[in-house]
Amino acid sequence: MQGPPDSGQLSSGQLPANQPSSSQPTRWSRRQILPLAAGALGLGLGGLLLPRSGGVGRQPPAGQRHPPLSPAGEGDRPLPFDPMAVLREFHTGTVRREDGRIVREFDLTADTTLLPLNPAVTFKAWALNGRVPGPTLRANAGDRLRIVFRNQDSTSHSLHFHGIHPAAMDGIRPVRHGRSTVYEFDAEPHGIHPYHCHVAPVTRHVSKGLYGLLIVDPVTPRPPADELVLVMGGYDLKGQGRNDLYAFNGIPNYYRDHPIDLYQDALIRLYVLNMVEWDGPLTFHLHANIFKVYRSGLSSTPDELSDVITMGMAERHILEFSYRYPGLYMFHPHQDQIAERGCMGHFNVVPRPING
Repeated sequence: MQGPPDSGQLSSGQLPANQPSSSQPTRWSRRQILPLAAGALGLGLGGLLLPRSGGVGRQPPAGQRHPPLSPAGEGDRPLPFDPMAVLREFHTGTVRREDGRIVREFDLTADTTLLPLNPAVTFKAWALNGRVPGPTLRANAGDRLRIVFRNQDSTSHSLHFHGIHPAAMDGIRPVRHGRSTVYEFDAEPHGIHPYHCHVAPVTRHVSKGLYGLLIVDPVTPRPPADELVLVMGGYDLKGQGRNDLYAFNGIPNYYRDHPIDLYQDALIRLYVLNMVEWDGPLTFHLHANIFKVYRSGLSSTPDELSDVITMGMAERHILEFSYRYPGLYMFHPHQDQIAERGCMGHFNVVPRPING
């Protein structure tokens, strides 16, 4: 995909807010549910179920880079946001020209959001624009970024962006309830950069959901690809400084139970970020395949080839790969106790239509 267009619309990576297909409904054992439910007192328990869907994904029209989303199956219950849309939704801001250059303005609001993490536990998260992770922001290298941050939560928050900018724009000053501030700086260097709350204790603010990703595209565009975002996060349900559940893009096991449809032989570009507090470095492992690794997205040539990559907190990479064979393929961190607590997903690889 090339750099974002000069418009205020979402980039071409956006998908409709339908749910994709799944052949494996969520199953939670009594042993899994009861300890987490007991530890979640005060966080809000409820009989909320993750969305489920049934059937096989529909074949897409010709020319699409990825299969379309299939409608949700009966019995699905809504989430505060759509994890499938989070995968391919790139926000390019409201765009204007000032003094001959591109300025992209983004609006981000922090507030409390209730997230149903499994059938027994609803977590009181701090979210940006009602979702965890926050919106994936996208710009071209050299664009001017103007981020309007509003805090509607009762706790003070801020936004700290990784990258190069003046100290005054570094986002370490707390913004109190009902107040707002503006962060303005140039989009540099090209690559992928996390953003997150930097109010102490930072571990608590990040682990409750205040984080996201900024993609800065290089001047020379990367080759077109089916582009996906996966952000790893964890949830400390008991306030004891350790995680009980983990997730890709906010909801534990969502992509395990709702596989991500991909085309066979299509170039996949995956932006992966580790925002798991309380744990040591994590890995990302792709089954039955090898990917090219572009560390932090700073290089136009791959740094290595692998099927597993290690990432510390806030570390991120671009991974590129394609699937030679159709089928269902797993991805997860290779710390299996973390994968088994929600950080697991599947790619469902389907043949491209003959006329595609």
